[in-house]
This record gives sequence, structure tokens and C-alpha cells, in this order.
Amino acid sequence: MKRSTAAVLLALSVGTPVTVAHAQNPDPTDIRACTAIESDAQRLACYDHATGRVNLPIAQKRVVEATTTPSIFSRDRQKPSSTSVETNSEVATPLSLLDSRWELSPESKLGTYNIRGYKPVYVLPAFLTSNQNNQPRSPNPNNTVTGQGEQLDNVEAKFQLSLKAKVWQGVFGDAGDLWVGYTQSSRWQVYNSQLSRPFRETNYEPEAMLVFGTHYRVFGWEGRMLGIGVNHQSNGRGDPLSRNWNRVIANVGFERNGWSVMLRPWWRVPESHRDDDNPDISDYMGRGEVQIVHEWRGQEFGMQLRHSLRGGSRSHGAARFSWSFPMAGNLRGYMEVFKGYGESLIDYNHNATYLGLGVSLLDWY
Repeated sequence: MKRSTAAVLLALSVGTPVTVAHAQNPDPTDIRACTAIESDAQRLACYDHATGRVNLPIAQKRVVEATTTPSIFSRDRQKPSSTSVETNSEVATPLSLLDSRWELSPESKLGTYNIRGYKPVYVLPAFLTSNQNNQPRSPNPNNTVTGQGEQLDNVEAKFQLSLKAKVWQGVFGDAGDLWVGYTQSSRWQVYNSQLSRPFRETNYEPEAMLVFGTHYRVFGWEGRMLGIGVNHQSNGRGDPLSRNWNRVIANVGFERNGWSVMLRPWWRVPESHRDDDNPDISDYMGRGEVQIVHEWRGQEFGMQLRHSLRGGSRSHGAARFSWSFPMAGNLRGYMEVFKGYGESLIDYNHNATYLGLGVSLLDWY
């Protein structure tokens, strides 16, 4: 009866009533002594006690997640895994939106040279406008199209590829990560057989960003990210269609409950007026933008607002709304609406409305 009594005492020590077992019941240090406990949580506590795990330190969260490198075209946010084991009542939670993309907290760090998504990656077979820019212009005469210009279709295709990678983790000891990114977006006159289906405009945008994780609260929003970077954007064309600019961009990120807000003010690096393809680009493409993203029931809504931060005749801006929704597996539908100036570099001072329909391979988060 000694072994039976010991089994009962062990079960009682974890707060679970049991029925007295037969004399052949196992020793309390034997893991089989816990099988009579019906409650899952208390049975697990019994197993921990029997194996000596009660004195272990608190396990780190996301054991499985920390050793998993995300795929380029996978949803970056790590889901809690059924194979992760917690040794106390603390429950592992999914990474926040900004953390899932920028590895801001210690448990989300994945090291260097892992290819990650940056901006959305999508293909839009239908990209429509009622005001195509047939005659691009600029205050610089060398960058103004003269004559009739090209006869462009109002319906074309658009696609975007955007990736980034961390090249230095812990620039200042435990703080600061250095990222490099590359975004390429193309507008293709694929339905314009009269012009041999040319690419109307492709924008190339390499950049480097120093990113810090932050922890503070403002009006219920958590400040999670602070960054500074250098950015080059150009269309790789010769005069009169050449367009380019260089910027220093700050990034300040906030989030809460499925929402993220990124404030991005920038300063354009000056160029000599003689060599400047687009001297008034800041009055049209803006001096800063706000990017808002909201996730709701598997859907993702994005809003980008941009403005010149000037008044009078120099006051110009733009808004871009995007909607991504599940279709089949990892394939997601994608819709984009743009209104204002600067949908692309060649159209930096051209005001138009655009509607795009297609599929998304990678969203913001």
C-alpha cells in the first residue's frame, strides 16, 4: 500500500482528486503515476514534478519560431506552434506587426542575410487610368518631351518586387540593425500592340536603413520602431525621360491591436539645377508620407498618404489605398486605388487616378 499512498499524495499535491489505485501502481517518481489525472493542465504539472522540471528557469518564448527562417513568399508572422513547450502558465503570443517584419525584440531576431519581404509583392494584369501621361514634362527643358508624344493605352499591367535583408545585427552592441532593401515596380503596356508592347515605366529603388526597436506609448499607441536611411530612386532612362532623386528618410513606427502606422518624413539630397531631372519633385512627390496598415479577419487594408507640406501653388499630394484578401492557399487577391501626383517617377508632376486588380504574393505583414 506504500506505493498506492504515494501516488495519491502526488496527485493531491497538484490539486487533483484521484481514486486509490491497486498495489502495483508505479512509484511517484515514475511518470506513469500521472496517468490517472484527468485535467490536462494538472496532469502536465504532475509530469513536470515527476521529471524534476519544476525548478527549471522560465523557458524562452517561441522556441520553434526562433529557429525558423521565413520563406521569401511566406506570411512573415510566426504562428504559435503546437510543438513549442512552455514550462509555466505564460503563453507564447504571435509577434506584433512591426516585429514580424523588422525583428525588433530579442526573441524575434533571425540573424543576418535572410531574405525577407519589404513592401508588397504583387502582379496586376489590369492597371487602368483615364488620364495617361503621353507627354512627360519637367522644369528642366532637357527632361521635357516635345511634339506629340507616345500614344499610350489607358489599360496596362503593373507588378512590383520588394525584398530586404539584415546585413548587420547589433550595430551598437545589442541595439540597432542595419538593413538593405530593393524595390522594383514596372508599368507594362502589354496590351498595346501598336507600340510593340513596351514597358512604359520601371522604377528602381535601393536603400539602406538603420533600425532600432523602441518601447514607449503615445495616446494608446506603442512606439515600436525608429529608423534612419538613405534612398535612391530612378527610372534608368535617358533624357528627356530620365527621372531620379536621392533622399534621407526617417521611419517612426507605431502599432496596436492589428494596426500599424509608419511616419516617414524625408529630406531630398540637393542636386545642381543644371543636372536635376526633376527640380520640383518635392512639391509633387512630397516631403513625407504616412503608411497605415490594418489586418482584419485575414484581410489587409493599407492607406498611404503623401504631401508636399507646402501651401498655395506648391501644395500637392497623393493617396493610395490597397486591399488584400484570401483566395486559395497562399494566393491572395489584391486591389489598389491611387489618386494624385507621382504614381511613378515619370508621372511625378502628373495628376491622375489609377485602379489596379490582380494577385498578391506578399503583403505588408
